[in-house]
Amino acid sequence: MSVAQSTPSKTVDARCVRLDAKAVNAAAVAPRVEHHTLARGANDVLIEVKAAAVNPSDVKAATGLMPYAVFPRTPGRDYAGVVIDGPAGTIGREVFGSSGDLGIRRDGTHATHLVVELEAVVEKPKALSWEEAAGIGVPFVTAMEGFRRAGLPRSGETVLVMGVNGKVGQAAVQIATWQGARVIGVVRKAEAYEGHTNAPVEVIDASATDVATRVREVTGGKGADIVFNTVGDPYFEAAHKSLALRGRQILIAAIDRIVQFDILEFYRGQHTYVGIDTLGLSSAATGAVLRDLGPGFASGHLKPFPIKESAIYSLERAREAYVAVAGSSRDRVILKP
Repeated sequence: MSVAQSTPSKTVDARCVRLDAKAVNAAAVAPRVEHHTLARGANDVLIEVKAAAVNPSDVKAATGLMPYAVFPRTPGRDYAGVVIDGPAGTIGREVFGSSGDLGIRRDGTHATHLVVELEAVVEKPKALSWEEAAGIGVPFVTAMEGFRRAGLPRSGETVLVMGVNGKVGQAAVQIATWQGARVIGVVRKAEAYEGHTNAPVEVIDASATDVATRVREVTGGKGADIVFNTVGDPYFEAAHKSLALRGRQILIAAIDRIVQFDILEFYRGQHTYVGIDTLGLSSAATGAVLRDLGPGFASGHLKPFPIKESAIYSLERAREAYVAVAGSSRDRVILKP
């Protein structure tokens, strides 16, 4: 696609969701919409935001659960949009992205416009809608960064996904089956796997079956090469007991922070625990992770989350969107400026 050349940096009057101070709980979050003038720096791009996702971390930061979150600020980590000002050759590009610092330590994506570093943006897959592209961000980055750190699953390996129907869980299934691995999912009550997959997924109902015993049964006693634990401590022991020799457990969340585990089993099993906090990734580092996912979306092995019309909100309805996410909605919630 040919694009126009950059002219001297322009300014825009952006409408931005603002949080003035931390709320005592999710129900007390009181966002409002303000006008702010935005202009880019020399190595930045100015983006007209077409869609932005709402993540649980957006709501947690609004309620003071992230002490480094600044106030006042515009929340939002994920986005998709069009570059309207930037270095030569960038104007008109359709892009998407995410970040660990956007919307937390600096103004984020819940606005009509966004300024972000050039190296942070990624070409939007052409087949995806704006809403679908905006919904990729945090869940897929978390899943991919976990696998990058723990070692990408290989054909013939078994990946056990705890909390398989959560958005990170579904992203992990997609990536693992794209790489040719076998996936076993764990749910807390009887239900089928809800997301896209490139191969069959066996589901274990943790309320009715001992997870580790079942994993050993279906793997001929070997266990799982990788456990992607999206829930944390409630599944920690089951994950630990499900690991194969030299198995890796990826952890991204916690409810109760302190767990006990058998150190002897840990070192004799030669296990590895990998902690993932995507809030520690810069916009540029997050862009690098998203670029690794690009071939999967291009080939159709990776698919965006379905976006329901009822889960799309205007900026003026941001509070409703935050409440929906705080209420553990399984929909991918989107703000559409």
